[in-house]
Amino acid sequence: MAELKDVLVIKRIYNDPEDDDGYRVLVDRLWPRGVSKERARLDLWLKEIAPSPPLRTEFAHMQERFADFKKQYEAELEQNPAVGQLLALASGKKRVTLLYGARDPEINHARVLLDFMRGGAGAAGS
Repeated sequence: MAELKDVLVIKRIYNDPEDDDGYRVLVDRLWPRGVSKERARLDLWLKEIAPSPPLRTEFAHMQERFADFKKQYEAELEQNPAVGQLLALASGKKRVTLLYGARDPEINHARVLLDFMRGGAGAAGS
């Protein structure tokens, strides 16, 4: 079985879908502007795993708030049952692509989620 770090990847939903994306999961709470459901080619919309609305609003994708946002979002993920759902889903797949709408490929919640799932999967999965 493939390791979780090899199964999970992130990708901006505005990039074209590719065959090697595997199982495509949107991890945003809000539907991305300008993307049709047909173009998104989603297998699952797991909005419950996204940051809470107050945390998302406070962060506002501002780089200077990212470190604090990361800590708070990781704390939310520790308590989020959707993490277990994502772990279970990933365990049966060769590739799971976590899709997000943010512009910055490094300063976004999907990057935090990916790092959390790869590094904290044992603790998060219980």
